[in-house]
Parts: sequence; C-alpha cells; structure tokens
Amino acid sequence: MMKPITITVGAVERPKLSQDGRTMIISIPISMRRTGGRKKVVTPANAAPWSPPPARVDSTVVKALVRAHRWRGMLEGKLFASVRDLAKAEKINEAYLGRVLRLTLLSPTISEAILLGRLPDGLDLAKLLKPFPVEWQKQEALFLKRT
Repeated sequence: MMKPITITVGAVERPKLSQDGRTMIISIPISMRRTGGRKKVVTPANAAPWSPPPARVDSTVVKALVRAHRWRGMLEGKLFASVRDLAKAEKINEAYLGRVLRLTLLSPTISEAILLGRLPDGLDLAKLLKPFPVEWQKQEALFLKRT
C-alpha cells in the first residue's frame, strides 16, 4: 500500500493590492495529498471548509456490493446448488466469491454510505473484504468511524 504524499503550498498572508491598484492578490494556503493516484486538496487544520466535500463514489466497492447481492439472489433462488457451482459458473475463485458474498451482511447504513459515496477516506474494498462483525452497530463503529 502506498503512503499518501502531502505537498503544502503557500502561506497565510494578508490580501495585497497590485501596483496599478486594479487587482487584489489573495494567498490561500492549501495542501495537496495524493492517495491512490487521486489528488485531493486539503484545507488547513484550523480553517473551516468553504464547501462540503463532493461525494466520492468508489465504483469498485459499488460493483462488489451489487455482485454480492446478485450472487446471493442466485443462491437463494436455487439457480446454483452451492457456492462452488456458482464460482465455477462465474469463473472466479470460490474463496473470493465467499468474501464478496459477506458484503450482503453489511448494515443498511454502510450500504447506503457506499452507494452515496460517503465512505470515510481510506476505506476501500480490500478492507471491506476482511472479516468483520455481523452486528450492525459494531460494523458501523469499525467502518464509519470519523478520523
């Protein structure tokens, strides 16, 4: 896993007027953080954000959640006799299918957060595929904790 790279640009300064008096120069301190190939602008710790962060829908997690529910429907609908048969039909590893199927046990709050792009930073499919508690309150404390 790659460590996030943080680049800090600018310093807090008072607004300045240009030589001709027609332009005001405003300095805005920002930091740019690169995580997983994406660049993210982060406001200073003591500054209030001027707009809410846009939703970041992780399509990989959404696809996995959709597949999990589709596969569960196939198993419950008796289209396949076992997880092994389903894995053969889908041409995927049986263990992976089992890990993805576990996503159907996520609390409705977490599933909604996935679909609306409201997952906390750093929560990705790899973390969701690891074993997690079946109790919804414990899941939410584990996955939706705000850092």
